[in-house]
Amino acid sequence: MGVDLDPPFVAAARARARELRVSHAVEFVEGDASGHVSPEPVDLASCCGATWIGGGVTGTVRLLERSLRPGGIMLIGEPYWRRVPEDDAAVAGGAASSREDFLPLWDLVGVFREAGYDPVEMVPSDQDDWDRYVAAHWPSMRRWLDAHPDDELAARVRHELDTGPERYLRYQREYPGWGVFALMRR
Repeated sequence: MGVDLDPPFVAAARARARELRVSHAVEFVEGDASGHVSPEPVDLASCCGATWIGGGVTGTVRLLERSLRPGGIMLIGEPYWRRVPEDDAAVAGGAASSREDFLPLWDLVGVFREAGYDPVEMVPSDQDDWDRYVAAHWPSMRRWLDAHPDDELAARVRHELDTGPERYLRYQREYPGWGVFALMRR
């Protein structure tokens, strides 16, 4: 079951499930995941990139475990500091508003352990992953600008395309990381 507030995202997920011929095995619900608990225990509970639903990593672990069957696996996708920025310019140029927004990778894994979970697998991004992810946005923005030069968002998108690549290469490529962590209750 997938839960999301965004109706277009839910519609796209349903369409993709139909396309993959798995719609009989998955369900997508339009709603607030911050209070969602599965009516039946599940083998896999996940939150990738939205730990705000539980007020942070620990709260999200507590929320997801309410849906998880004993022996099940929890997936948490979360940013972390690959390298903690040395100065405020690096923080401001990166993906965070303060150093406290992310934890170093070792501290993030410590939060999982403190919550009573063993990490049993992780898939952290490396710089090549980030490069492919971020750079893929640039031609999309350019094509959008070419097709919508008079749109009210055009100036904002133009600014992002003018400043984003350098900001990414100077700050975002070096400091933040992203990973998905598989966890099992001790």
